[in-house]
Amino acid sequence: MSIVLVTGGSGFIGIHVILQLLAAGHAVRTTVRRPDRQADVLAMLREGGAASPESLSFFTADLTADEGWREAVAGCDYVLHVASPLSTSVPADENEMIIPARDGTLRVLRAARDAGVRRVVVTSSLGAIGYGHPPREKPFDETEWTNLGGADVQPYIKSKTLAERAAWDFIAREGGGLEMSVINPAGVFGPVLGPDFSGSIEIIKSLLDGAMPAVPRVYFGVVDVRDVADLHLRAMTAPEAKGERFIAVSGETLSILDIGKVLRRELGPQARRVPRLQAPDWLVRLAARRIPLLQAVLPMLGRVRRSTSAKARSVLGWQPRSNDEAILATAESLIRLGLVKS
Repeated sequence: MSIVLVTGGSGFIGIHVILQLLAAGHAVRTTVRRPDRQADVLAMLREGGAASPESLSFFTADLTADEGWREAVAGCDYVLHVASPLSTSVPADENEMIIPARDGTLRVLRAARDAGVRRVVVTSSLGAIGYGHPPREKPFDETEWTNLGGADVQPYIKSKTLAERAAWDFIAREGGGLEMSVINPAGVFGPVLGPDFSGSIEIIKSLLDGAMPAVPRVYFGVVDVRDVADLHLRAMTAPEAKGERFIAVSGETLSILDIGKVLRRELGPQARRVPRLQAPDWLVRLAARRIPLLQAVLPMLGRVRRSTSAKARSVLGWQPRSNDEAILATAESLIRLGLVKS
């Protein structure tokens, strides 16, 4: 089988990508920013059912520096570039997110090109597609791009958009024979394998913990991390995926209140702290003055962004789990790992 490098193996998506690559029989490499993160990756793999994988090797490399990347990609057939800076709050300087995301992606692409890698699959985001546009009913698809001048474009959204734009420009101008595909996930949920997880998972944790008496009027698409990983593997080898973007979203756009209803319906007493009320927008704006985490939510209040995964389904045969399955798997794993209030 092939030799595949996964960047950011300790991340929520990265670890599930590694699990599926190992299960498919590939020789897998992964990058970690510090050597001590290797133990975390191995612990999460054990939680996911992969016992002491002999076909996994580690390389130390950071998106902000050149060191380590040439060694990591040498001899690889494919690279799945999953690593990206992520913050649960709005940074004081947006370049804290933009520069590592954009320059890190270009570092990986240059190293892959120089090493003769066949194809790189880049993990972008639906944030690079559906923001900065007027409200609309029509679902967003892969032909569209986020308008960076929009009031709802936060630094994370901007970083993903600029990084993906830079990646396509690189392939067009100096990619040589390197192929690229891009995955654009919505909010990623699903089984948590350790204490490191995304902002989407933090939403479920906060609901289960009863961290807020009422939820903000925020909507987003949902996709299970296992299906995001599956789509990466499909895009890695399918000839039809060359030069294409693929939105990863399971079904209808949900509100946080909708997610709470799923938790209460499926978990019973374990969801006793989940709020039942939706906070008015004015109250959320007032609370954001003293709760930095809410500042990132303000431009999203009341905005419903629909998107379609028809392309991934028709071109790559992708069949994702339902919204409810993804949400329930998230909650059950958080409870199992003792990451929510008992």
